[in-house]
Parts: sequence; structure tokens; C-alpha cells
Amino acid sequence: MMADLPLDQVRTLLAVVDEGTFDAAAAALHVTPSAVSQRVKALEQRTGRVLLLRTKPVRPTESGEIVVRFARQLARLERDTRSELGMSGEDEPTRVTVAVNADSLATWFLPALTRVPKEPPLCFELHREDETHTAELLREGRVMAAVTSSPDPVTGCTVRRLGTMRYEAAASPDFVARHLTDGPLHETLPRAPVTTFDRSDDLQDAFVRGLRRGASGASPARHAVPTSEGFVTAVAAGFGWGMVPEAQSEALLRSGRLISLAPDRPLDVPLYWQQWKLDSPALAAVADAVTAAAARALRP
Repeated sequence: MMADLPLDQVRTLLAVVDEGTFDAAAAALHVTPSAVSQRVKALEQRTGRVLLLRTKPVRPTESGEIVVRFARQLARLERDTRSELGMSGEDEPTRVTVAVNADSLATWFLPALTRVPKEPPLCFELHREDETHTAELLREGRVMAAVTSSPDPVTGCTVRRLGTMRYEAAASPDFVARHLTDGPLHETLPRAPVTTFDRSDDLQDAFVRGLRRGASGASPARHAVPTSEGFVTAVAAGFGWGMVPEAQSEALLRSGRLISLAPDRPLDVPLYWQQWKLDSPALAAVADAVTAAAARALRP
């Protein structure tokens, strides 16, 4: 594969994707825009596929994503090799890119990273994304690893189960009194205002569909709060009911600021760790720390 894909062309494709335009990639590579264009065209001719959509910014095609992922993996291996040979300067810490869902980021994931060995030094670049979409960042080659709800490995990746994150339907006492006391829960909840993380957040809809057969989902009266901490605060403040992670709901339930709407009907979301199939010491150290922390923080 190395002989079939000239490395200068592969690196150039990656530069174009990262920089967004041919001109910006040329400046980053210290070559002319014409040279960048020629390298990309030569790589497309060699692979027999269109690799880039010439939009602004440019976007890789499905085939282009495969080559971009290879380019990032190659760069990772080169950095690890330099580090093992003692060729990396102290100002070049190893960068590890990970996609993680907001609820994990707000509860157990950051403490996991504190357990990664301090030598060699690492820098973390975390991409916050819904657990149903983090695998897409892996597929695009934008991250090296991801916490995801998908057990199906992305091409070129390994997968292992982390555990289950439990969510409870909850609301403030005042909200319950205003919206949920004039009938059984399966009738009142679909009409009540709801708090969601963003437009891709389907947890509240899934809960309502499980509660009431034939229901299309939660109410269209929605408050979108795109941070995990802000989401919980909004639910406790009475904006709407919502599915609150167990780790964040326990103290609020004990204090009476939240009421569990259906204690016998929690919603469990399985989480998995997916990462590139690379013999990378940095990535292995992060994976070990994450899986160990997940074993303590999540349900089996």
C-alpha cells in the first residue's frame, strides 16, 4: 500500500482537508497551489476515484475519507517512532484526539484521563459529540478513538465494551405539579414541555415511545440546552422534564430538587470504546485508563 500511495500525495490530501482550501494547504506545505493541485489529481488518478469535493471548504468523498484516515494513522506512527527513538523535542507532546459524548465528558471521562501516565507527555484534543455520532468522526479520520453507542467497529478500528450509562426520567417538583398530575404518566408526559440536549438528542423521545405504544415521541414544546451541566440545571429549574444521567441525578433526587418520574423504567445506553488499529503506546495508555475508569463508573 505504501508503494501504491505516494506519501507526499497522501500528506498533501490531508493538508487540503485540514486547511480547507488548496491555497491554504500550499501555504502550510510551503509549495505552490499548482503543486498541491497536481499531487491531489495524481493521487485521484492512482486510486481511480474522486477523493475531494471541490467545495469551500473542500470535503473528502467517502473514498477520500479512507485515504485521510490512512494519512492520520501514518502521521501518528511517525510521531510514535520519533518519540521512541528519542528524536522528539520536549516541545512536541503527543496529541491524542478522542470523540466523546457530553454526559460522559461531564461525569467520568475527564477523571479517566487523569490516570493516564504523565510520561511521555500527552495533549488531549476532545471532540464533543452525541454517542450515536462519535463513530462518524472515526470514520472520517478526524479522531483516533471514540466513546460510542455502536458495537459495530468502524473499518480499521477495534471495539470493546465500556459499560452502560443509565438515565432516569426526572423533573422538578413544581414541574410535576403543573404538568403531570392530571392523568397517568403515559398520557401526560407526551404533552409536557421537555428539555433536550440538541436536535439530535433522541433519549426523551425513546422514553416516551417505550412508555406509550404508538406515541411519536415527546412534546414539540422543547428547550434545547447543549451542555450536560446546563441540561441538568434546566431540568431542575423546571423548564421541562428530561432524561438525566444517573451520576448527575442522585444528589438532586436525594435533596428533593428532582423527582424520578418512573423509577422502575430507567433507560440504559451501552457505551463502547473504538480506536484505530495501531500499535501506538500513547493510544494504548489512554485506552487502558478509559476502560478502567468506565468499569468503576458505569453499570456493567
